[in-house]
Amino acid sequence: MMEEKGLKLVSGLVKWFDPAKGYGFILNEEGGADILLHANVLRNFGRSSVADQSRVTVWMQPTQRGLQATEVVSIEPPVSEGAPIADLDNGVIENLETLPLRPARVKWFDKGKGFGFANIFGHPDDVFLHVEVLRHSGFADLTIGEAIGIRVVEGPRGLMAAQVTSWDRGAEQGTSSLGVDSLGDQVQDIKDFMAHVAE
Repeated sequence: MMEEKGLKLVSGLVKWFDPAKGYGFILNEEGGADILLHANVLRNFGRSSVADQSRVTVWMQPTQRGLQATEVVSIEPPVSEGAPIADLDNGVIENLETLPLRPARVKWFDKGKGFGFANIFGHPDDVFLHVEVLRHSGFADLTIGEAIGIRVVEGPRGLMAAQVTSWDRGAEQGTSSLGVDSLGDQVQDIKDFMAHVAE
C-alpha cells in the first residue's frame, strides 16, 4: 500500500537537525540526495528533536523539492561507548531497562548551558537533565513543557535522568500509577525502585 503512493521505507543516520529551523537531513544510505526531515514529521513521532548521528527509519517520498521523510518509524540513539557522564557508571547504563520509565514534563532546558530540569508527574522534586544524557538517548534539545519519559537515578547531588524517551513510552509504562488516589504510592514507588549511583 505504501509503495503504491511512491513511498519507500529507508534507514539512515541523521546528518543534522536544528529544532530552531524546524528541519534537518538524513544521509541517504542508498546514495543520492539527503532526505529532508521536517519538525512536524518528527513531532508526529512524539519528539521535538533528534540527535545528530542517530539512526532513523522513515517512510520517504520523492517530491519536486527532493526527497522528504513523511513518517518516522523508529529512532535509535547515536552509538556511544560507556556512560554519557561521570555521575552515571556503566553498571547503571547496562541495567537501564530495569529502572521504571516515568512520564514527566520539562521544567526548563538550556542547550547552551548543557542542562535543565524535569518533573515526574506526582513527584515534587526536580530531576536534573544533562545534555549528554539527552544525546545518549537520541535527543538534541528539549522545550519547556515538553512531555517526555525518563528513567531516574539518585546521583551525588540529587535526582537525575539516566535516560530520556518519547512521551508515549513513558505514558504507556506509567499509566498504572497515575491515578489521583495513588500519587502518594507513586512517590514511594519511585523511591523504592530508585537506582543509587555510587558517590
